[in-house]
Amino acid sequence: MVSLNFGRELRLLTPSQFDNVFQHPFRVASPLFTILAKPNQLAHPRLGLTIAKKRVKLAVQRNRIKRCVRDSFRLHQHQLPGVDLVLMVKGDISNTPNSELLKQLERLWSKIARQYIALQSS
Repeated sequence: MVSLNFGRELRLLTPSQFDNVFQHPFRVASPLFTILAKPNQLAHPRLGLTIAKKRVKLAVQRNRIKRCVRDSFRLHQHQLPGVDLVLMVKGDISNTPNSELLKQLERLWSKIARQYIALQSS
């Protein structure tokens, strides 16, 4: 049976793990999000979130966005290769409905998988 949890092993936890992704990543973007990705030596993806107060003012809204991203990642983690991901928001997306956030994230997960395959084959 496939596990759909989001445990510690699926998160970027330390500043050095985040810094590693910021050095020479490949990026995928949508109108709402930018995701930086870098292959890791693990058999599973890991996710880190950076949602700046400058972009989304209210903590309630930042937390809602984080919940949506984590849930989408949790459901799609088995379709993703072994990469470290850092997700950033592009602008003020506090009024964007959850359904739109989830739709954009689903597209981004498939883009990441395609770009990773293209990177490995080149």
